[in-house]
Amino acid sequence: MGDELTPREKCHLITRNLQEVLGEDKLMTILKERDLKVYWGTATTGKPHVAYFVPMSKIADFLKAGCEVTILFADLHAYLDNMKAPWELLELRTQYYETMIKAVLESIGVPLDKLKFIRGTDYQLSKDYTLDVYRLSSLVTQHDAKKAGAEVVKQVEHPLLSGLLYPGLQALDEEYLKVDAQFGGVDQRKIFTFAEKYLPSLGYAKRLHLMNPMVPGLTGTKMSSSEEESKIDFLDQKEEVKKKLKKAFCEPGNVENNGILSFIKHVLFPLKSEFVILRDTKWGGNKTYMTYEELEKDFATEVVHPGDLKSSVEVALNKLLDPIREKFNTPDLKKLTRAAYPDPSKAKASVKNSTKNSNPEDVIPSRLDIRVGKVISVEKHPDADSLYLEKIDVGEPEPRTVISGLVQLVPKEQLQDRMVVLLCNLKPQKMRGVESQGMLLCASSVGEPHQVEPLDPPAGSCPGERVYVEGYDSGQPDDELKPKKRVFEKLQADFRISEDCVAQWKQKNFMTKLGNISCKTLKGGNIS
Repeated sequence: MGDELTPREKCHLITRNLQEVLGEDKLMTILKERDLKVYWGTATTGKPHVAYFVPMSKIADFLKAGCEVTILFADLHAYLDNMKAPWELLELRTQYYETMIKAVLESIGVPLDKLKFIRGTDYQLSKDYTLDVYRLSSLVTQHDAKKAGAEVVKQVEHPLLSGLLYPGLQALDEEYLKVDAQFGGVDQRKIFTFAEKYLPSLGYAKRLHLMNPMVPGLTGTKMSSSEEESKIDFLDQKEEVKKKLKKAFCEPGNVENNGILSFIKHVLFPLKSEFVILRDTKWGGNKTYMTYEELEKDFATEVVHPGDLKSSVEVALNKLLDPIREKFNTPDLKKLTRAAYPDPSKAKASVKNSTKNSNPEDVIPSRLDIRVGKVISVEKHPDADSLYLEKIDVGEPEPRTVISGLVQLVPKEQLQDRMVVLLCNLKPQKMRGVESQGMLLCASSVGEPHQVEPLDPPAGSCPGERVYVEGYDSGQPDDELKPKKRVFEKLQADFRISEDCVAQWKQKNFMTKLGNISCKTLKGGNIS
């Protein structure tokens, strides 16, 4: 649809219902040349709730306008914000957010293939990004950092240093995601102006900023994950939705701080282009509104009763929630929900158990901790000419030492600075006096001559990115594979290279978020 619109029509779609745009003149300049690149980020903290329909419906507008849209799951930000997401729950909550946000987008008809999804830790732990954090910290005052995060970062009497880093990371995301604009709530304004001030100091371009209004919650204040009565959870059942809507602030004739009206304006009208008030024939019967302004006028003059408004929103909201509730009504996603958001009274036990599979005897690929790595150095083993001693960066503070028998098969220069795939949770083993802390995964030929090629991650991969088997991305790997259980060996029996040179387990692809794991030429080979 975006190709059929004029730049001015695209601009209207991009900016409609926004409270503020910083750099709107630049927006038209870009749209006259090409489509806009924009990102929206969400910190993976408390459970997402129905207020998330507001940015999701705006993302639908961006796509209609032909924008290239990136959604960032800001897992590292979630930890930095006064540890709202504990480190041990970070991966689980990020999985929950990713699954939930995709389900929400699908429920409102947004095509996922038009979007790019990325996690903060996919690039925020890289060398270049880290150096830019240090460069930025040498320019930013404590006053500016605290002021920038005042509306977003949890404010406490004695703030942690992590909260002061938060605005800088969000500013740098604009450069590292290679976008023209960042989209967020108006509560992000101070971070946006912070980015506009400091990014040029690093030699980076100033971006556009698109701001949604803050939608009131059911109590008339901001809808918040931490205030149970102010919000409706995506997984609330119909009875709970009815109960919460019944209690919602919706004073007759009052259109200020009215969460019910705001939801209609910012979600239901943009999605459906109309809204139907459902009421008994003795009160005039159903009425269809084609504009929000007409509905607001009738509510302000008390033509529309709060009870009818609430019951009509209840019907429309449940239609959006039904496919989400259905998707999460599976054993795996119920388990994920419990693990990511454990009962506070059982949190300690839940966190401990969430890092393991429900049945530790199941031999499934998610038990393997396989990661993208980068070879930092390659030398021959000091006590064995047939072995390489490699230092491999897998996103940890220190590179891992790995011993491999590739000397006769892969030239040293082909390994240096190469992106590889490493199994990281084998029990460390000493080989000729040096402890090997992982296993380099390679494709190997079936016949003669014997050939070996290290597996290749997809282009753009970063050290530490998780490698998983298609359909097994939600499980947690074992801390360490026990040799006597032979978990890896049992799984390895079904490792193969496909005819398209893609690494597979039982004909399911090994992959990262960026694409498939592959080799260059050894189709039909084994993986060892």
